[in-house]
Amino acid sequence: MDRALYGPDGFFVSGTGPADHFRTSVHASPVFASCLLRLLHDLDAALGHPVPLDVVDVGAGRGELLRTLLAGSLTAAPVPLADRVRLIAVEKAPRPHNLPPEIEWRNEIPPALTGLLLATEWLDNVPLNLAVQTKHGWRYLLVDPTTGDESTGDPVTAEDADWLDQWWPTQTSLIKEFPSAGVPESGQNSLINEGVERAEIGRSRDEAWAGAVSRLERGLALAVDYGHLRADRPVGGTLTGYRGGRQVAAVPDGSCDVTAHVAMDSVASAGERVARCAYTLGSQREALRALGADGGRPPLSLASRDPAGYLRALADASVVAELTDPAGLGGHWWLRQPVGLTSDPLVAR
Repeated sequence: MDRALYGPDGFFVSGTGPADHFRTSVHASPVFASCLLRLLHDLDAALGHPVPLDVVDVGAGRGELLRTLLAGSLTAAPVPLADRVRLIAVEKAPRPHNLPPEIEWRNEIPPALTGLLLATEWLDNVPLNLAVQTKHGWRYLLVDPTTGDESTGDPVTAEDADWLDQWWPTQTSLIKEFPSAGVPESGQNSLINEGVERAEIGRSRDEAWAGAVSRLERGLALAVDYGHLRADRPVGGTLTGYRGGRQVAAVPDGSCDVTAHVAMDSVASAGERVARCAYTLGSQREALRALGADGGRPPLSLASRDPAGYLRALADASVVAELTDPAGLGGHWWLRQPVGLTSDPLVAR
């Protein structure tokens, strides 16, 4: 998975970038960036208007989010940001030739940051191992990188076994722990169709998020991603691929995105241990509405007074509806991890 995504010819390193293959909140609408800008202004005030104010986008694609933020109202009241903000994109790919010079391009997260660290659909692409449950316990899932054919391998290591025991219970133990939960429906994976449980070992994501949070001296780390919690792990896993706007088999040959949903509670716990501050975990729908994007339909009276304005407002409402749809992008988790702050700026609103 690491070679397929981040090797010399990997999916995120070569080619034109992920925006040509799948759609995220960043690509869907500038409304998403506008909400983050409101959050940034609140965070700036909570930090006492530092110089510089760092804004770091981890897994930046080709810099789409920071480009949109740069084009936004960094000069808006009450305290302008344009003369203090430092925009940093973190990505393994080479710097895009048309990236504005105001945006720094790095392949690692810099240390000693003060400000906002963003990870929008980054953690789902942090490489991980998969395991299958056998009568002898968890064993690694092996894959042929050219065909995608799967087979079982060695027993998992003690470290991975500990993670699985804490964060990914088997269905038998889960039913005992949560009797009313029942058994989730099986996925489309070949081994699951044979009645085999599989798990996505999120220890590498925990370590990646903890490492990112550790780079913040003061500020807010925000992860936005598809995910699940311990009581609702998918029995068939979530591993899949994307290419050219279509969902495809997750063959790790570098030709497609290979992604798996994030164990958000495990990641959050890892970040909390580093930050030593409580985290907040909720849906994108809740977060964007708290930041002013409610998606409400404009009043019909506006149509008679200002037909063009009504159409613009209707279009804006449609975009917000996509970003907040609980069955789609609105179902993303927002993990907010304050560092050195007395409260979460979004909650403080």
